[in-house]
Amino acid sequence: MTQAMDATAAFSGVTKAEGADALDEAKLTAWMQENVAGFEGPLEVFKFAGGQSNPTYRINAKSGSYVLRRKPFGPLLPSAHAVDREFKAINGLYPTGFPVAKPYGLCTDDSVVGSWFYVMGMVEGRTIWDGSMPDSTPDFRRQTYNAMIDTLAALHNVDVEKAGLSTFGKPGNYFGRQIDRWTKQYKLSETEDMPVMERLIEWLPATLPEQTRTTVVHGDYRIDNMIFAPNEPKVLAVLDWELSTLGDPLSDFTYVAMAWVTDNGGRSGVQDLDRKALGIPELEEVVERYCAATGRDGVPDMNWYFAYNFFRLAGIMQGIKKRVIDGTANSAHAKTMSERVSPLADVAWSYAVKAGAA
Repeated sequence: MTQAMDATAAFSGVTKAEGADALDEAKLTAWMQENVAGFEGPLEVFKFAGGQSNPTYRINAKSGSYVLRRKPFGPLLPSAHAVDREFKAINGLYPTGFPVAKPYGLCTDDSVVGSWFYVMGMVEGRTIWDGSMPDSTPDFRRQTYNAMIDTLAALHNVDVEKAGLSTFGKPGNYFGRQIDRWTKQYKLSETEDMPVMERLIEWLPATLPEQTRTTVVHGDYRIDNMIFAPNEPKVLAVLDWELSTLGDPLSDFTYVAMAWVTDNGGRSGVQDLDRKALGIPELEEVVERYCAATGRDGVPDMNWYFAYNFFRLAGIMQGIKKRVIDGTANSAHAKTMSERVSPLADVAWSYAVKAGAA
């Protein structure tokens, strides 16, 4: 089985929510009746195979299908698994016409299903796990990538005040706050001494780029975090808003650009693909398209941003590694992911060196 098939098989589909994943259907039904407009039971709960961080369920009911996202059970790191932030983001963005699922309600009462959760509409479409998009035509691939970039530009053009999200983030340098946050999370999850992470923790905050814009940022924007129309290159919904906030839009743009400096391996990377033959635009074209849509005359040298993004990924993976060791990881893929911390840190440092680190 190829890695592409692995990812598609591993992250797609639903299973009946049983055992540790089960939710109290009677209590959930009562909550839905009270909080979800138009809801009609009975309901049946299934768990999605994908989704490493916040367990995600499909709820089938007489009135239609819904999606429930909850915090994991058990002790959690501070500010992690913020389903309330996710809900606030989609609740603010939905009325602006930006493609997100319809928000129905947030529950901060642990007694309903055992943790905080929110419910949104089910968006039927397709998820692209493999950036090479096998079985597509070059023209369809190009249009799909363009749609992904245009949707990101649309997010960064959202009027924050109109979306009711002007208090969604803290003032000050976004990258400074993020480095501080991921350093703290890394330290709380540390399982061994990694000198290269220590060097990054020292170098990144000392070399912060100037922030010239503040927008809603997604925080994890990539091709497999969106639902596309079944048969056309159109984004129906952007998913997984857990890391969203107000911040520097270049964080999202350089994060999606990492696909062009990452090998495919059946996932979102396109570095080692024959992009011309596949119809996948080059990074220069992507930069040009994004800048035209957001009124920029260019983007700064991306090496610092790549160093930051790989550092952040290493921090996220370290959190997963700690959960694997503690036995609270939510996914069968967690162990494999946890082994990526050290390689990610090394890649981060290689970009730091390109950006001038000695």
